[in-house]
Amino acid sequence: MDYAKALAFLYPRTTTIKFGLDTTRALLDELGSPDRVFPSIHIGGTNGKGSVSNLVAAALAAAGWRVGLYTSPHLCSFRERIVVAGVPVSEAAVAMWTSRLEPEVRRLGATFFEATTAMALADFAARGVEIAVLEVGLGGRLDSTNVVTPLVSCVTNVSLDHQKYLGDTVEDIAREKAGIAKVDVPFVLGEQDPRRAIILAEEARLAIGREVPGGICDVVQVPAAASWEGPLGLVGKHQKRNAAVAAAVLDQLPAPYRPTRAEVTQGFDTATAPGRLDRRGRWLFDVAHNPDGMAALVEALATDPPEAPVNALVSILGDKPWAEMLVSLDRVIDRGILTLAPTAAERGWDTAWLSEWMARADRPPARAEWHLVADFEQALHEVQAGAGTILVTGSFHTVGDVMRRLGLEPV
Repeated sequence: MDYAKALAFLYPRTTTIKFGLDTTRALLDELGSPDRVFPSIHIGGTNGKGSVSNLVAAALAAAGWRVGLYTSPHLCSFRERIVVAGVPVSEAAVAMWTSRLEPEVRRLGATFFEATTAMALADFAARGVEIAVLEVGLGGRLDSTNVVTPLVSCVTNVSLDHQKYLGDTVEDIAREKAGIAKVDVPFVLGEQDPRRAIILAEEARLAIGREVPGGICDVVQVPAAASWEGPLGLVGKHQKRNAAVAAAVLDQLPAPYRPTRAEVTQGFDTATAPGRLDRRGRWLFDVAHNPDGMAALVEALATDPPEAPVNALVSILGDKPWAEMLVSLDRVIDRGILTLAPTAAERGWDTAWLSEWMARADRPPARAEWHLVADFEQALHEVQAGAGTILVTGSFHTVGDVMRRLGLEPV
């Protein structure tokens, strides 16, 4: 099996989302339990978990550790998901692990994420990882990454997203995200809203109590006003907050792994997070894919306006509250081009319905000039006309598809 055949085997399994840990554990058992070879840090949340994961990994690397980083989804290449010491997994390794797992994946009916989580942990062990940072895929309690017992777990925040899978209320979603808490493991909460922070802490205690009667949940609340004021490679006020959460995670590590303040500062200064206020010349990429993510992007652009005029290429998944997101984005752009990202064709918004919505007289009045250009290539061409800054946003698919077209792939 070569790399192309490996992806052809794995990708069709993305259409199935299955919650539970048994299949992932069975795959890991088949590989010799690689998850037990190294310690880990587990990071979940509605927004910011990718940035916090990258910041934590950067600080640990600055401290001299050989770090494994598992994140999702990727922007352009599957290899972005599994990184050791800054080096993405090789095509040959993806092919080898997929070939090794294929019989069990078929037998168990494993999903894409179950298979790739087992692959990531096996690759980390094979490449001599000394500590791993694992980003939760979806939810937490029954997410495949929850097979580990980490040194520290963290939930950055909780808000409404993925309601189809996690529930319709903040309480439902908090219950799933807080499920990564473990007995006697520091559980760092970055949520700034006092009510939601209380819900997360209570759900974590309840989850642990169900698993281990009398078990202690060591909740560490990051103060709502905490913000990293040192050098930071990531841009935006929200990234200062993410860095404060990452610093709190690092502070809770046991002494052998805990970086010094100087090492944290060095790591944060050099940290990168592709697709998060990621400037490439006059192109600006941000994966804002839900209302809170869009609000953070809008605040960043309002605080530090890029060169005008700002033209935005936008494609949002159909299950997101995109009307609310567009109203928010309208505040900070001059021209918006709505389109359909090719890799999101099966999950994207309905462009015919969108055309009708844009023509409605009762929709919110717009500040910017908006156009629907369903053809992606045409939209990519039109958004560049007269732009001082070209913003690409709405989903990982949107950012990844444009980066790929422009030859700006992270890997």
